[in-house]
Amino acid sequence: MIGADSKQIGIVEIRKALDLANEEGLDLVEIAPKATPPVCKIIDYGKYRYEQTKKQKDARKKQHNVQLKRVQLSPNIDDHDFNVKIAAGRRFLESGHRVKVMVLMRGRMVTRKDLAEQVLTRMAEELSDLAKIDGGTRMEGRNNLSMMLVRKK
Repeated sequence: MIGADSKQIGIVEIRKALDLANEEGLDLVEIAPKATPPVCKIIDYGKYRYEQTKKQKDARKKQHNVQLKRVQLSPNIDDHDFNVKIAAGRRFLESGHRVKVMVLMRGRMVTRKDLAEQVLTRMAEELSDLAKIDGGTRMEGRNNLSMMLVRKK
């Protein structure tokens, strides 16, 4: 048993431990039930629970969720539009997100996969200082070519 002042009291019977806790106006809380003998502590249980929830909230605040952001391109994209998409991809990567770059091919452009692959490789080269390709390029459905970019460590 551990006392309210965090000093170890020693092995005590349950009845005596409860009496000690009641005398101090605090609660007897079992800290480590699987230990032999089980470890109990005299504390204010409401305050203990409040501190535990506060620690959990702080841990959640510091946690960063990695999201998947999408950048859509077309095979015959103009230079300025391409630069805007690169800037968006760079911004996403710098904030720690993964970026999925998709080239949408419409109509007869499906037969010209080489143009779509050129756009993807150009995008990867432009962002090569910040990101690397994760898994290569792949077809999604019949008319979408995509690749995943992940920030370099």
